[in-house]
Amino acid sequence: MFKDKTIVFTSGTFDMFHCNHLKMINYARSLADILIVGVSTDELVMSYKQKPVIPFTERIQIIEALKTPDIVIPQHTLDHTEIVKKLNIDAFVVGDDWNGKYDYLKDLGVEVFYFPYGNGVSSTKIKKSIRESYDNVLKSQQESKPVEVKK
Repeated sequence: MFKDKTIVFTSGTFDMFHCNHLKMINYARSLADILIVGVSTDELVMSYKQKPVIPFTERIQIIEALKTPDIVIPQHTLDHTEIVKKLNIDAFVVGDDWNGKYDYLKDLGVEVFYFPYGNGVSSTKIKKSIRESYDNVLKSQQESKPVEVKK
């Protein structure tokens, strides 16, 4: 806490920004007097999964355009120890797909909230849906090729 202000940090890749991202950021905002949002760099994301569809420079601009965050910063590491200490973070909010991963922050006096995404939308599901649609279009185009007429 800084001057009686609760500082909350949330972070993510925020690739293909969707309503569950917005819900998590809004939940973090509801806990905060000051909300800091970290956006994972492409290099960080590629250290544990495939490269994001939307480049970092665009993803951070999308988050900066929201009214909700007070501060938006690049996130270069999954270890939040230093950011918690440097910015006097009181609470951390992250999607429940990371359940248990950030419990170590509790030892630093940070409350950790794992936001439940549920079975709703996710970037992975969006990518899968796009891929399936694309495959279906290709398949239908191959099946409907016109018969070549000989002269």
